[in-house]
This record gives sequence, structure tokens and C-alpha cells, in this order.
Amino acid sequence: MRTLVIILTFVVSFNINAQSTNKVDKDSSFGIKGGYNLASVRNADGDETDQRQGFHVGFFGESYLTNFLAIQTELTYSQQGYKIENSNYRLEQKIDYINLPLMLKLYPTQVFYLEAGPQIGYAISHKQEIETFAINNTNTYEPNSFDWGVNFGVGFKSETGLILSARYHYGLGKIYEETSDYNNVLQVSLGFEF
Repeated sequence: MRTLVIILTFVVSFNINAQSTNKVDKDSSFGIKGGYNLASVRNADGDETDQRQGFHVGFFGESYLTNFLAIQTELTYSQQGYKIENSNYRLEQKIDYINLPLMLKLYPTQVFYLEAGPQIGYAISHKQEIETFAINNTNTYEPNSFDWGVNFGVGFKSETGLILSARYHYGLGKIYEETSDYNNVLQVSLGFEF
């Protein structure tokens, strides 16, 4: 966690210095975004659960370092979790997060970008729904408060400010102390930049 804070501090200070010394034709901007989530959990062996459908919504700020490189910070609410269903039981874990991604965006063209960067999250709610058919299993796990991982994505931004993007979150922090489970989230977003 300390390493992530150091990286975030370095990137933000670099961003401020770059803006004060380089002439950039593009202005900083902010906007809103929201969209569809497909969330699941993978274990240490690479096995993945069924997906929970949800949504995300939030806002972002984008600052250009050069005419083709930008930093974007976000604050989003995201519905995550997973489902497991077999002949013995059906389980749905609903874990909702406030996420703070920090994305480095590369613009090969004016309308298309590639992005990657770290993300930290804070679990704000947890709800478990379980239905057993053949066994008596009432185990419950409380998720860790903090989650972290990396994001990779692509997007298109029109001259009118309309943004369409897709992003994959690869969780690196354990969801539960008792297990080796990690978040996977695929997001499709629609946004508008002001």
C-alpha cells in the first residue's frame, strides 16, 4: 500500500511539473461517466466464478502531459461481487466499492486512446444471498475493506466530448483474509467530458 501511495504522489507531482514547463495545446477537463459491470472472482489457481451484473457511476478529471499523453483520476461507485451455483447451493455475493483509479492515457490519434494504471478501492457495502439445496452451509466471509489492482482499457472520445470506453480491472488484493480470491471486473462506460 505504501508503494502505491508513493507512485501516486510521484505521478501527480510529475503531472504538475510537466504542465508548468511544457506547452500543451489541449486543456485539462472533467466529466461524468457510468456504465455496465460484469464482475467475478478468481482464485489463486485461476478458476473463476460466475459473473454478477451491476453498474458503475462517477466522475473524472483529465490533465494532458503532452499532446498525446494524459493522466486521468476518477472517483467511482462500482457494484462488484460474484455468483456461484451448483447442485448443492446458489450463492451471490454483492460487494460495492468506491474506487479511485489513476490512469495513464496514450492518444495515438485525437479520438482513440489506450489506458493503464493502478486502482484502489474501499468496500462500502456487503450483502450475501445463499440458498442451499442439499447441505447446511452457512459460512459467511466479511470482505477486506480495501482492494487494489491494475486497470487496462481502450476508448473513443469525440470532439463533442462524448466518450465510449471499455476497461478490465485485474484485482491484486485479497477480497477475504481467509481465502485467496481476487476481483475481476469488465466495465463498459459511456461518459461526457465538459
